[in-house]
Amino acid sequence: MSMQELIEAARVSKAWPFQEAQRLLKRYPNGTKPDGSPVLFETGYGPSGLPHIGTFQEVLRTTLVRRAFEAMIGARPEDGRTRLVAFSDDMDGLRKVPENVPNQALLTANLHKPLSRIPDPFELGHASFAAHNNAKLREFLDRFGFEYEFIASSDMYNSGKFDDALRGVLRNNQAILDIMLPTLRAERAATYSPIMPISPTSGHVLQVPVEVVDADAGTIRFTDEDGSVVEQSALGGMSKLQWKVDFAMRWVALDVDYEMYGKDLTDTGVQSGKIAKVLGGRKPEGLIYELFLDANGEKISKSKGNGLTIEEWLTYGSEESLGFYIFPNPKSAKQLHVGVIPRAVDDYWQFRERLTEQELDKKLGNPVWNLLRANGGWQAGEAPGEGDSLPVTYGLLLNLVGVLGAEATREQVWSYLGNYIEDPDPAKHPELDVLVGTALAYNRDFVAPTLEKRAPAENEREALRALDCALSIMPADTPAEDIQTIVYELGKREEFAFESLRDWFKALYQTLLGSEQGPRMGSFIALYGIENSRQLIEDALERK
Repeated sequence: MSMQELIEAARVSKAWPFQEAQRLLKRYPNGTKPDGSPVLFETGYGPSGLPHIGTFQEVLRTTLVRRAFEAMIGARPEDGRTRLVAFSDDMDGLRKVPENVPNQALLTANLHKPLSRIPDPFELGHASFAAHNNAKLREFLDRFGFEYEFIASSDMYNSGKFDDALRGVLRNNQAILDIMLPTLRAERAATYSPIMPISPTSGHVLQVPVEVVDADAGTIRFTDEDGSVVEQSALGGMSKLQWKVDFAMRWVALDVDYEMYGKDLTDTGVQSGKIAKVLGGRKPEGLIYELFLDANGEKISKSKGNGLTIEEWLTYGSEESLGFYIFPNPKSAKQLHVGVIPRAVDDYWQFRERLTEQELDKKLGNPVWNLLRANGGWQAGEAPGEGDSLPVTYGLLLNLVGVLGAEATREQVWSYLGNYIEDPDPAKHPELDVLVGTALAYNRDFVAPTLEKRAPAENEREALRALDCALSIMPADTPAEDIQTIVYELGKREEFAFESLRDWFKALYQTLLGSEQGPRMGSFIALYGIENSRQLIEDALERK
């Protein structure tokens, strides 16, 4: 694949990252801004809590669009023609105390102060609560290999780098009020101001009416919490903008070209776009994505704790499978619970194996191609990940571990893998070894506690006896496909009275494995071993 071939294919691809990037290309047909500066992608983070899957998906999806845009303009990551900024809104006031944070009394005593001016409740040596969470954000992003630049809101406000943009807000105070007030309830509108001063006495971020005294000097007047009238500068970290105004100001001050956000911020995007225009800028391109749902189809809430954390996903699945699950249509809601993980792992590897045989236009729509390119770019003449495959499916691993029981060990699993793959050395199959560990954890926490193998019905008993008889004359090294053929033929025999092959396989899964779904039985028997599989059949036949 040449770079020119990639450029041509990228500019007509229907895959969503390229569709997003194509809108950016219309904005900058030459692939660069008029002043020659890099095209800027941004993703935001509120550091009142720790990074989570929502943070991951936003940075990942933005990175995918960034790499798609680079493909369209023939740029490599190292060319510096694009930038990704991870922005932390750490000047926001703490509105409520998170339940999963220590030193609750300390945080309660510092409510309404900017997150960057609250002591670190974790007491780990960070300068503030925000500094701790910002460090966690960077550690989190670095763990997944994202290429980004970190910017903290507090640094921009306190250093004066936002001062010119703040003067623009003060000059256009009334125009911004004209945009915002019609969208607010009467009670909220009565005290609303685009700019929130920081009290010189309490250090709180105040939600009070503000009079602009001198926009060019940055001077404002307001009534403090103690009733005194205060006249002070809004510059140099002595104020914070309201969220929608801050969003717009940041777009203009940093000259942001692309930022996506969740469906819950749809109205924010509309109003912030209008404010950005008032401030002399323009709204960036961006995608409004759907939110995650829990297993019951309800919106995930950090306060409810009904979501799935990054750590939980990586306990039961791989990093790649998380990205794969997030990749498809961002405009469709996705359920996020542990039950989706095994399928995501196997689907990832199926798509990865397809890369070798796919034409370029299909590669660009393959989630794995995009994910591998996001983590390290792409070199001309190469297609990332071609030729990779997994010796066994994750579903098959889970079934193996399921019959081994909750006390199964990594060493046991690898000893059985020796029945199925050559050279079963974990060091030579590191990606498979990761999945062995996650399969053990998944089985321990979700399969073993509820595992129940039912007794076979009479026709199923006869079929199982026939299968046992067939296995009894097979050599130990009989190929999986040959075993599968026998299993398949038995299910079609009229004397066993199965309405369909599906009923036969369902009986095998329920009586031998204790599950509703399962692997190709030929593969499982080859992996578990013929004699061990015969023992499973014997156990099932003894069950009443």
